[in-house]
Amino acid sequence: MELKNDLFLRALKGETVERPPVWMMRQAGRYLPEFMELKHKYDFFTRCQTPELASEITVQPIRRYGMDAAILFSDILVIPQAMNIEVEMKPNFGPYLPNPIRSQADVDRIQEVDIDATLGYVMDAIDMTKEKLAGEVPLIGFAGSPWTILCYCVQGQGSKNFDKAKEFCFTQPLAAHALLQKITDTTIAYLKQKVAHGVNAVQVFDSWGGMLSPTDYTEFSWQYINQIVEALADETEVIVFGKGCWFALGDMAKSRASALGVDWTCSPKNARYLTGGNITLQGNFDPTRLLSPPATIKKMVKEMIDAFGKDKYIVNLGHGILPHVPIENAGAFIEAVKEYGQ
Repeated sequence: MELKNDLFLRALKGETVERPPVWMMRQAGRYLPEFMELKHKYDFFTRCQTPELASEITVQPIRRYGMDAAILFSDILVIPQAMNIEVEMKPNFGPYLPNPIRSQADVDRIQEVDIDATLGYVMDAIDMTKEKLAGEVPLIGFAGSPWTILCYCVQGQGSKNFDKAKEFCFTQPLAAHALLQKITDTTIAYLKQKVAHGVNAVQVFDSWGGMLSPTDYTEFSWQYINQIVEALADETEVIVFGKGCWFALGDMAKSRASALGVDWTCSPKNARYLTGGNITLQGNFDPTRLLSPPATIKKMVKEMIDAFGKDKYIVNLGHGILPHVPIENAGAFIEAVKEYGQ
């Protein structure tokens, strides 16, 4: 199907554009009143695993704001679930894994994953979403980085420092690398299947990459992300986003990724400098800044685009949108981009 709006894909390819495209990480979700209605009726993984709900949630922000790309509503922890690792989503707590992985024996028990059997519901959600979008905008599929998935599998829950996950890597490196490789293989198969079902680009989220030193990042995170990039680069556009990973931008820029996400702790100027100025960048508005008055948001967005430059750039937040952002503020963010250069 011909896309009516291919601005996002053109920016990913580094083409000259009239204005940069815009979407927001976690745009399909918790800040929208229409999402909250569904949240009150269905628990988290029911929403992820029911294609009708996941596709509806995916298109909600597009209907309301008309972003230049939709991102499939799902979660990074569907991968450990597919690997037969139990994951619960506890209200007011977050992810909880009752049987964390702590030994080589635990890693050895993880079987190879049949993507269709375990994650077929995600593919059904893509099919339904494509139908609902009707070629309006591109659809992004995503996965967590192997390191970020390991963090949850070993820690068993969210954490400020993922000390148990790091301890596992540093005291049992063979087990850690075996686990990272299993996650990587599963993720590659998963993302390839998403591409086969018609997503137009994929993003790898390395939410906890910034927990590692640059040396440990290369060993325990980047080499596995790069395997994913290499495996997918001939089939689709790949965006890599590492939160707190400015130190790795130079290495990332040498990879076959189409674009790199930047968080708000790295200035546009530094991000361009560190990446050599040739790759498309995405970001990097502080999500908390969406609590500023709409007029301030618009002014800051314009300044941000001026600083990155309108080409080889995708406007986004530096991390996911917060649940308590007023809808008119999110609207101001999108409008500022659409009005750019007018």
